[in-house]
Parts: sequence; C-alpha cells; structure tokens
Amino acid sequence: MSPSRVLVLNSGSSSVKYQLLDMRDGSRLASGLVERIGERTSLVRHVPLAAGGEARERTGQVADHAAALKAMAEELTADGLGLDSPELAAIGHRVVHGGKHFTEPTVIDERVLAEIERLIPVAPLHNPANLTGIRTAMALRPDLPQVAVFDTAFHTTMPESAARYAIDVETADAHRIRRYGFHGTSHAYVSRETARLLGKAPEEVNVIVLHLGNGASASAVRGGRCVDTSMGLTPLEGLVMGTRSGDMDPAVIFHLMRVGGMSADEIDALLNKRSGLVGLCGDNDMREIRRRIDAGDERAKLAFDLYIHRLKKYIGAYYAVLGRVDAVVFTAGVGENAAPVREAAVAGLEGMGLAVDAGRNAGRGGGPRLISPEGARVAVAVVPTDEEREIAQQTYALVGKHN
Repeated sequence: MSPSRVLVLNSGSSSVKYQLLDMRDGSRLASGLVERIGERTSLVRHVPLAAGGEARERTGQVADHAAALKAMAEELTADGLGLDSPELAAIGHRVVHGGKHFTEPTVIDERVLAEIERLIPVAPLHNPANLTGIRTAMALRPDLPQVAVFDTAFHTTMPESAARYAIDVETADAHRIRRYGFHGTSHAYVSRETARLLGKAPEEVNVIVLHLGNGASASAVRGGRCVDTSMGLTPLEGLVMGTRSGDMDPAVIFHLMRVGGMSADEIDALLNKRSGLVGLCGDNDMREIRRRIDAGDERAKLAFDLYIHRLKKYIGAYYAVLGRVDAVVFTAGVGENAAPVREAAVAGLEGMGLAVDAGRNAGRGGGPRLISPEGARVAVAVVPTDEEREIAQQTYALVGKHN
C-alpha cells in the first residue's frame, strides 16, 4: 500500500502550526502548535486526534524553527506518528505569496525556493518565515516530497482588468505591483464546498465568498474560478479587518507624511496594526464589540456599522461583477460564528434576492448549512473553512501525479 499521510506545515515568524492527515479517509491524526519561537518561554501544544487523547502542553525555550520542528517530531513520535514513518507521503507547506507565476501547488526545488525568496519584498512578514519552515523540513526529511501551496494561487485566474492597478504600466511591472489577493486556499475550499452544498458542480455556480476573521477578504468566483478579490498587492486592501484599515484613499499616506510628520514605517504600523476595528473602538473581538453595543457603547456601534457598510459594498460590487449569483457564503472565525454580522450584511438586500432566516441564522452547526429562507432566489450559507485539509488534498494529488 502506498504512503497516504500528509503533514501540513504553516510556518509563521514566531510560530509553527501543523496537522497530520491520512488521505485515504481524510481523517486528522494529530495537530499542534509551537509558538513564541525564540522567546525565553515558548509553548508546545500537541493534540493526538487519532487516539482521541488529551492535548499535551509544555513550555520552555524553543530557540528557532529547527528546534520547533524537532519538538513537533518528538510529539508525533510519542504517538507512533513520527516523521520517519514509511506512511508519510509528503509535507505540504502554506506559502503566503506566490506572485503571478505560481498558479498551482508546486513540488519544491531550488528554483522554487529562489522564486519564493525573490518575492520577499512584496511579502516581508510572511515569505521569510515560510522559507525557514520549508528549509528546516527539507533538512529533516530530504528524501520526502515537499509541496508549496500558495495563498495567492487561486486568484491568478483574475482577468487583467481586475488584477491591474491603474498606474503607469512600466512602473508597475518593474516593481511587480498588481493585485495578488490572499486567503486563496480558503476561498478555493469554501467555494467548492458551497457548490457541493447546493448539489451542483463548481463549474455550474457563481459564488461570493466572505472570509471574515481577524484578516478579512471577499472573492467573486465564477464557475470555480476567481474573477475578483478584495485584497491586493498586500493583505491591507479591501474589507475592514481586525487591525487593518482596508480600502482607503492613498493620499492619506502623503498627508500623514507631510502634515503629521510620520515615517513610512510608522504609517505601515498604523494601517496594519492600529486600524480597522481596533483603531475605531479599541477591540478587534466581534463578541466583545457586540457586548459593548448592547451596553450602549457608541464607538463600538460605529466600528460595527463601518464594518458592515464595507461588507455590503463588496457584496454589491461582486454581484455586479458576476451578473448572476447562486450563493453568498460566510466563513472563518467571524463569518462562521457571528450571526449578527451575517444578518446585518444582507439586511436591505432583499431586492437582490438576499435574506437570512432568523432561526437558521441563529442556529449553530458544525458543517456547511443554508441560512437563507426556503426557496430563496440566492442561497446564503455558512461553510466552515479548512485550509489545512485543502493544502493536504492539493499536496497529495500532486505527489500522486509525480509517483
């Protein structure tokens, strides 16, 4: 029997998240997290899912990513799932930025590593950490296929009219300035699962996907292919997010430089870390914002109203882009759990065929579900995202082709 397990790695600047899946039945065998890498007190958390065991946690210094993956390997070995297992088929890596050339999952070699490194200027926070995780994993298992799955890949099907910014073409091309989009692994998975929920093939449906977490993005998916998305050159563009501003007049930056005396780095920190919901009201937890609204807090209400206003604008814009919409689907932490956000986002859009059923919307379910009224012209759905499963599926499919 050929190897069927895939280890999924998501390497951040100071953390490594991982999941081990068996692709014969899609079952999760283990998951875990190593965080605060390089700090005095790091945390290793491991959950042996296959055995139904309890989570294990330990603290102590984890000096670097090599030590983090070694800690992960020790935990997996303790459950009989070690990296030396002959059942391990491949390691799949989440890579945030693949530029315009990586349009599908790719077996990693030196050429691929060089291109991911070349893209660091447009993903300075993410690609270096992704590279570190890849190189560490390759050193641990040099004989094993390593596959890069890119956040940007799903969005490479956007037409040039959606992907280009209206600036001088030569300048844009010289500096690789275009709209790449992010959360693509989630948008791909959720749009496909939405089609399944509707009992149709992905090629038959047009879907607006709303990935609403601390980072948030929208996409317009026509027949299984992305034709527009809200994030751009970086994840800063688009919807109001937990700490990011989303869409804004770029002249605000010049104003802050000239009048506010702020440096480029200070403005970068403002727009990425001190804007969005946290900038408007001091909180980026939607549950706390709703609690404050119920208590009469006006700043919390403004933050929520602005968040919803931007969301409605993108729903309307992508409805126009697609022409026909079969479903609007909510996913990720806020999208899956915040019923008031879903209700408010489609309120007043009944003329477009959009509405939610109050009872269905208030209900909580583990899997994909419709929250629109029976017989609605456009389905409104909640579909939990599963980026790790998507990465594992794409990795396993690719490795199968190469074997």
